[in-house]
Formats: sequence, C-alpha cells, structure tokens
Amino acid sequence: MHRRISVPWAAAAILFAAAHPAAAQPARPEVFYTGGDAVHISSTPPRTASGHGWWVDKNSKGAKAKVTVKLQVKKGGTWVTVASASKNVAQGGGAGKRATARKPCSSTKSTTWRSVVDVDIIGTGDSPNKLYTPDVKRTCSA
Repeated sequence: MHRRISVPWAAAAILFAAAHPAAAQPARPEVFYTGGDAVHISSTPPRTASGHGWWVDKNSKGAKAKVTVKLQVKKGGTWVTVASASKNVAQGGGAGKRATARKPCSSTKSTTWRSVVDVDIIGTGDSPNKLYTPDVKRTCSA
C-alpha cells in the first residue's frame, strides 16, 4: 500500500522542490491535490452559504475519495462548524466530482466564513492534511 500526501495547489511546487534537490533524479512523489472554493452565496434559492471540495490526481487510475466539506463561521474569535457534507467522488472537481456543504442563511448580518476540505482516498493511506479556504465576509449568518 502506498501512502499519499495531500497538499494545497500553491504549495505543491514548493514542497516538491524543497524535498527533491535538482541534482537528484527522484521518482514522482505520490501526491494528490485538495481543492476548495471560497464560501459563497448559492445562486439557487433559498439564500444559502455554500462551499465545494474536490481532489485531483491524474494518476489515480479510477480511484475514488471521500471528500468532506465543513462550513465554519467565526464566533468570538473561534471557528465553529455549522454544516458538513461528504461524498465519494472521482478526481477532477466540477459537477458530480465534488462534495458540497450548504447552510441556509438566518439573516443578512455580515459573517466571516471559511471551509475545511478533507480528502480520504478510499483503500489507500493518506496524510491527515486538510485545506482551509481563505476567510471571507458574506451577508449571511448561520
């Protein structure tokens, strides 16, 4: 069984370069990428905060992963999970290949949101790394 690590998109090149000096001719590391979008207000009624999560590994050979997305709001300086959803999906993102968490807005009060995306490839050991999307303010309270 191979162990895989998940890294955010931007960190992938830095991580690879730091781990493998140019003088060495390393084999391709077992790496997959975790993706997620900023929490946004869904375009479909009712007014709802929404966040998506997915994974990418073009060498996955048809593997699926359990992708979990947690929506969090900041309350008194602490992040609180207000919604969560999981889905088993193939790599790639886009319709049918991502998990979506949704939380109906209780008011239009400005609130700070983020999502946490966890990808667990089914049948393969992987790292406990999670993707934290950037904090965003939305006129939607949980």
